[in-house]
Amino acid sequence: MFIYLSKKIAIPNNVALHSISWNQDQGYIACGGEDGLLKVLKLESQGKDKAKGLAAPSSLSMNQSLDGHSGSVQVVRWNDLYQKLTTSDKYGLIIVWMMFKGQWFEEMINNRNKSVVRDMCWNKEGQKICIIYEDGAVIVGSVDGQRIWGRDLKGSNLSNVTWSPDGKLLVFGLTNGEVHIYDNMGVLAKKMEIYCLTNVTGAIHLAGLQWYNGRDGYISPNCPCFAVCYDNGRAQIMRSEGDDEPVLLDTGMNVMCIDWNNTGSILTIAGTQQAEEKDVNIVQFYTPFGEHLRTLKVPGQKLTSCSWEGGGLRIALAVDSFIYFANIRPDYKWGYCTNTVVYAYLKPERVEQCVTFWNWNTNEKYVKYVKCLLCMAAYGDQCCLATKSDESNTQYVLILCNSIGTPMETRYIDIEPLYLAMTSTHVFAASKNAFFVWQYKIPNQLAAMEIGGKKPTGKERMYHIDDTPSGVADAIKDTSKAYILTKDPICCICATDKLLVVGRESGNINRYSLPQVALTNQNKLNCRPYQISVNCNSMRLAIIDIAGILTFFDFSTPKDGSGQDAAGELLNFERKDVWDMKWAEDNSELFAMMEKTRMYIFRNLDPEEPMLSSGYICQFTDLEIKAVLLDEIMKDPEHPEKDCLLEMEIKSLRDSRDLLEKVGIEEAMKFIEENPHPRLWRLLGESALQKQELATAELAFVRCKDYQAIQFIKKLQTMQSEQLRVAEVDTYFRRFDDAEKKYMEMDRRDLAVALRRKLGDWFRVVQLLKSGGGAGDDVQLEEAWNAIGDYYADRQKWLSAVNYYVQGRNQERLAECYYMIEDYVGLETMVSNLPENHKLLTEIAQMFASVGMSQQAVAAYTKCNKIKAAIDACIQLNQWNMAIDLAKVHNVKEIDSLLVKYAQHLLEKNKLLNATELYKKANRFLDAAKLLYKIAEKEATKKCHPMRIRKLFVLCGLLVEKHNEQTRSRMKSGKKDASSALAGLLDDDMSSMSDVRVIENAWRGARAYHFFLLAQRQLHQGYFDASMKTCLHLRDYEDFLNPEDIYSLLGICIAIYKSVWLDLYTYILYSTCSLSFQSACC
Repeated sequence: MFIYLSKKIAIPNNVALHSISWNQDQGYIACGGEDGLLKVLKLESQGKDKAKGLAAPSSLSMNQSLDGHSGSVQVVRWNDLYQKLTTSDKYGLIIVWMMFKGQWFEEMINNRNKSVVRDMCWNKEGQKICIIYEDGAVIVGSVDGQRIWGRDLKGSNLSNVTWSPDGKLLVFGLTNGEVHIYDNMGVLAKKMEIYCLTNVTGAIHLAGLQWYNGRDGYISPNCPCFAVCYDNGRAQIMRSEGDDEPVLLDTGMNVMCIDWNNTGSILTIAGTQQAEEKDVNIVQFYTPFGEHLRTLKVPGQKLTSCSWEGGGLRIALAVDSFIYFANIRPDYKWGYCTNTVVYAYLKPERVEQCVTFWNWNTNEKYVKYVKCLLCMAAYGDQCCLATKSDESNTQYVLILCNSIGTPMETRYIDIEPLYLAMTSTHVFAASKNAFFVWQYKIPNQLAAMEIGGKKPTGKERMYHIDDTPSGVADAIKDTSKAYILTKDPICCICATDKLLVVGRESGNINRYSLPQVALTNQNKLNCRPYQISVNCNSMRLAIIDIAGILTFFDFSTPKDGSGQDAAGELLNFERKDVWDMKWAEDNSELFAMMEKTRMYIFRNLDPEEPMLSSGYICQFTDLEIKAVLLDEIMKDPEHPEKDCLLEMEIKSLRDSRDLLEKVGIEEAMKFIEENPHPRLWRLLGESALQKQELATAELAFVRCKDYQAIQFIKKLQTMQSEQLRVAEVDTYFRRFDDAEKKYMEMDRRDLAVALRRKLGDWFRVVQLLKSGGGAGDDVQLEEAWNAIGDYYADRQKWLSAVNYYVQGRNQERLAECYYMIEDYVGLETMVSNLPENHKLLTEIAQMFASVGMSQQAVAAYTKCNKIKAAIDACIQLNQWNMAIDLAKVHNVKEIDSLLVKYAQHLLEKNKLLNATELYKKANRFLDAAKLLYKIAEKEATKKCHPMRIRKLFVLCGLLVEKHNEQTRSRMKSGKKDASSALAGLLDDDMSSMSDVRVIENAWRGARAYHFFLLAQRQLHQGYFDASMKTCLHLRDYEDFLNPEDIYSLLGICIAIYKSVWLDLYTYILYSTCSLSFQSACC
């Protein structure tokens, strides 16, 4: 962040100001002072073209004096949502002002005539206002002037008031420094603890009490937003009214007022500080976590009030009889890579930060939501985001993304990445005490290394800032050493492919050579660096310190007499109020810098004429600067506009272009020879080429090493026709319509067609071919039709593609389009029209098979004589009858082996029922019965429901019966001779010998479970004697049923039978029952 004074407005008659307030929505500024002074001002920018934002000149569009107060106006408060202004003077008069037809008029007046109004505050919604008087009176009113409630807090001399963000609490500050919490109906809740006044003695007064309302979101979850500040410079920032661990500040100044910016990310504390035996007006800026950002000195005798602009880019300061305006250049989280601006912003409704990847060339946006985003850096095609890990409070994550926000690699690190730098191969992350080096891998580089046979290896190393690494195994292996505090913390870093530079708060800078990370030099600066940058040859370092002063340190000083590299020297160069700078990527002497609202370009430390701009510099290459107006983007970050990115040329490029246009090539060539640069030579070559001065153009392209352009000129030199050369030049400069027109004028339609073919403009190719005749036009037309079909197919416009493929006779792509639009009738028509054994028939058959159309697939396979593939398709679609018919018709003998293979495949996947169904459809009933028998045994082992097991055995028995019928019918068939009948008998005999258990026991298992179920049903229906007899039969099926189940059921039947029938056989029955239970236990 950087801040500087930009404007001053004087109040007439030197009337001293007491208060100032800036409307957050409409931009009106209200200021009150002595003798009833009350003014409403409005600044509006008059920017045009590239001068936008803060760089645009501003003027007062409103300067209205409001009459109504007789005493000094002490309190001025805006209701932003309802566009009302509330003011009060030292006599207690309160006036509410409203806008009508562009002017401010009185709406309501109130005077209690008992005490002075000390403070007023509107709630977040603008519906209620709380007014406090010095004598302890409190009034809460509505926006339409109705009194909601009033209280008289006796014994309390009030000085400040603020609402909580949710409007449920009111916080009152007393003149003795106490802070009391009330609910929104005026009932005392508690007295707030003040931690910042520990060990403070003497009289103190409350200087400021402000609770950020969260209207524009919070910079982080649970962020401190409630500030309490005292006149002695002590302050505390709390997360809530009950926070027992607030952020404590000691500003060391006599505080007059405080104010939050629009996002709650910066707290302003304004007052005076004694320096050199006099008081100096000071404005200090802090983060909500207590980190000091900047200090601004303001001229004048007494600073009385301050207020932020709604966008957070300016702050107004009331000093004596003047209003000073200071511009703020925020430290946005942003980067630039491959025509893509990456920026982060807050959404009030979300906890995460919204990171947008905006390609300004195509105007495409890609959005990521990132929690706890700390910083980011970009280089080339990549962007690195540093975040805090959700899983751990001590780990952080580096996310490497491409230009559309897709994560490519991540690394977890143990240090907090406060500072980030990036090169083409490395990412450097630094905390206050240590830095982390990550050699990342890019996908295209990985592919190249794999082709070359090299194994890509990424390196990760960590170093403490106090270490002196030599480049050989000096990295920290114990991560706990990275937390060791240093006396000289890190404050900034930068890097190139050869050099890493780390700045420290004392002004020391450490230089490390890359890629081995060896400490080469340590240099001392006379300032605390805030931002540093190394030029493209790694020989010069630019330093912007915390005061905004730009200096340079030269690493390339000559060697001393000892033959060792000298430490370097600080150059005699200094610029003030600098907040951004960028080295040129292709010239070590060129750099651009932002000084207040002007951009300067320097060549070897000599400045060119400045340009008005407030943009952040993205890139400086080819004598062109790209800058982005982040201030304008942040006004509506979801809809960035292309004019927010500026492209500016430096003076030498502009002068060269003017010389070429207004003077001539010779003078321009002399100028470029004095100021050589590849971009200037390219400009000269292009200008000479357009004027057909081929010798000069060739010389210029040689100087800028443009090989393609040199070859083009050699091609032009071989052409005899001047008109043809002019047409080729038009093509070179991408003036294709002009080139085509010249070709047609020369009656060279073939060249015009060739041009459009190279450009891929096939629609125009068709128009040109239809406009004339020729032997090769039909072939070229077919090519054009097919290319247009490809155009629509690539965009998945299949119906349009079909029309062009039909005209182009492209059967392959036509079949693909029919398949994509599910026009299977069209595919069938193609099959009928194609000749036999055409290669496309196989592909069409596969298309039919993929959607389950077995008949059509078989027809296509049959037409190309691929019977085996047709059978395979039937098998995959479970059309076994069709597969068998095909095998019989075409005498395919491998059908049995296919059945076995497919059945084995199903068995390997444990799909026994599917395999059973397969065998059944193939009329292999015995194999199906075997599988069902196996399933029934497994179900019995699992003790499944007996009814299910019985059904499985019944199905098994039915399959055995079908097998027997099949065998008998085959033996009785009159078509077989005696030998074949004998072979069938032998086969059946062998089958019965190997599978006798399945054939003979299928029905036995069914009977066993039938009797088992029957016995239980008889028992439940009360037929105890019948149930007992059935259980006695179950003893013959102990090979299928568990004996314990049989005898337990039998014992229950006997016991129940005995309880019902007591007769002469009691003793015998009891004996039998006893023996049954003994058998069950055994």
